[in-house]
Amino acid sequence: MAFDRADFYDAELARHNRHLRDAAAVGADDRVLDIGCGAGQTTREAARAASQGEAVGVDISVEMLQIARRRSADEGLRNVVFEQADAQFHAFPAASFDLCISRFGVMFFADPAAAFANIGRAMRPGARLVWMVWQSQERNEWSGAIRQALAPGTVVSAGGPDPFSLGDPPIAKDLLSAAGFTSIDFADLREPVFYGPDVDAASDALAGLYLVKDALAHTDEPPGKPLQRLRELLEAHRTPEGVLFDSRAWIITARRAAG
Repeated sequence: MAFDRADFYDAELARHNRHLRDAAAVGADDRVLDIGCGAGQTTREAARAASQGEAVGVDISVEMLQIARRRSADEGLRNVVFEQADAQFHAFPAASFDLCISRFGVMFFADPAAAFANIGRAMRPGARLVWMVWQSQERNEWSGAIRQALAPGTVVSAGGPDPFSLGDPPIAKDLLSAAGFTSIDFADLREPVFYGPDVDAASDALAGLYLVKDALAHTDEPPGKPLQRLRELLEAHRTPEGVLFDSRAWIITARRAAG
């Protein structure tokens, strides 16, 4: 199951990943910090680009990091390290990274101000930040449409993971400014998320996601009814390229203040 989940996330975000890679423009000598690295695709890509540098991937999931390490070893990468840690508190070496990247990995901190400040301390003066975050839920069809199909009229549970916590640019900008970042910019990105080559594959993949589990927990209907509505929704989003849902993200770029 772990391997399936890792592959699902990478496939889901393949179109987004190209934009993040282009925006990051990793240099050959860069030391790169990847926050919320999951199974390590973005960290490995950074390591390949930083041929004379290093990439460090951080995530709280032991399961995903095991996959990340295995895949890095299979690819023969010697300049990549994975650490199981919470970036809010982890004792990163001070002023040691040239670039910090994240592919949808920085929206879930319980204390984002503390997390961003801690990450900022790990960055060298003038270091770059390139993060990808979701825009508001209203701009992300994958979230709203799936939830409403499963449990009409409900909202995301309070206290659960909030993938849209940095969707409001003024909020994100204030947090980053307080953490010592300047030249903060937001680039609008509209790409579809991919849920599978067909409806059966998409249904199986979505069954394990928090979004689906949470929505099903908030309906009194027998499971068959909401799941049938989900299949109908997936069928409506089936294209020659697979099951696709519209999404909107920000690519946030910034620099660590010098001096």
